[in-house]
Amino acid sequence: MSIEGFFRPKRTLNCKGKIINLSSPLVMGVINITPDSFYDGGRIRHPLDAIKRAEELLGNGADILDIGAASSRPGAGIIEPVEERKRLMPSLKAISRQFPEAIISVDTYNSSTAMAAADNGAHMINDISSGRLDPEMFNTIGRLKLPYIIMHMQGRPDNMQQNPRYRNLVMDIASFFSEKLEILNSLGVHDIIIDPGFGFGKTVEQNYQLMANLEYFRIFDLPLMVGVSRKSMINRVLGSGPEDALNGTTVLNTIALLKGADILRVHDSREAEEAIKIVDFYKSQE
Repeated sequence: MSIEGFFRPKRTLNCKGKIINLSSPLVMGVINITPDSFYDGGRIRHPLDAIKRAEELLGNGADILDIGAASSRPGAGIIEPVEERKRLMPSLKAISRQFPEAIISVDTYNSSTAMAAADNGAHMINDISSGRLDPEMFNTIGRLKLPYIIMHMQGRPDNMQQNPRYRNLVMDIASFFSEKLEILNSLGVHDIIIDPGFGFGKTVEQNYQLMANLEYFRIFDLPLMVGVSRKSMINRVLGSGPEDALNGTTVLNTIALLKGADILRVHDSREAEEAIKIVDFYKSQE
């Protein structure tokens, strides 16, 4: 019996009354309003650039747009909320106006930014720190009642790749999620997505161990998001750079889908959508 025979993961998310169906995996397209992201930093300098990027992602199959104004690349410093909102809000407002039917996620670890984003078009919050960088985040999400993405990260972006260690990689991450979910549920937060955090406080080998055991995280009966797009776990195996890592990204996305991923967070939405279509058809023949 497949793992779905034992568990029935939550298959819908309520995004301010817009119901997202997860019966088939979805594509989350990345829009970085940052000067220093590892792949596309500095490309979006004006709200019109953000609108063009959103149009491209949606036109190529993205189901969700994930807008972020704080780089989380290895070594990146923690951004002040005021500066983050200064970068984020013009583009968030512009995209929300231009694409009123789009589902918009905001990538932030600051509770005040999450609150402002919710007031200006955001339907969900994607927090790489799972509330650890801002102790008010969980209470804020409890009040907002928006879907919330919790990601595992060992350390902070500025130090997470300094010799990451685990007693047992999968069990340590599962324990982390169990603790966070218990707190969130006590605050009335139930629309939760979990992200194991590929590239966040993991060596290359640990990232692939995590991928090999990805289906384990289905025990939480929650949507599972995977973000490997153009990351160093691809480049260090292939000897490439982020600009040459699309094929490697598609390979890993395909593996993730076969192991139960519900959302693919990507820079390239068309290729991700095609991977989902092929894997869905493949699974229908089993």
